[in-house]
Amino acid sequence: MAGMARAATTSDAFNAIAEPQRRDILALLRAGEWPVTDLAQELGMSQPRASKHLRVLREVGLVRVREVGKQRLYGLDAQGLRPIHEWVGGFERFWNGSFDRLETYVQDLKQTQQQED
Repeated sequence: MAGMARAATTSDAFNAIAEPQRRDILALLRAGEWPVTDLAQELGMSQPRASKHLRVLREVGLVRVREVGKQRLYGLDAQGLRPIHEWVGGFERFWNGSFDRLETYVQDLKQTQQQED
């Protein structure tokens, strides 16, 4: 039963990236391929923990692995990000509006501060 529950939590990219350390791994992989030892060291986590995260990311198609000699190099598989990108893209029209409002708010704030000085 526990196995099924685990599978459900990581069965898609959205659930996989809900975990902050997995987002950190993906951010590092944007720069290129990494061996698990270096990833673990860079993120200050144990190698088994890093391997576990990488396995989840591989299962949902966000990370691929390449054998180079005896080393396994992990890289980003951007294809897996497509559903997330498309979902987030549906909100773009709201950002422009909110950025405009933010800009107005910041300008108002500056004027208020100048008046108080």
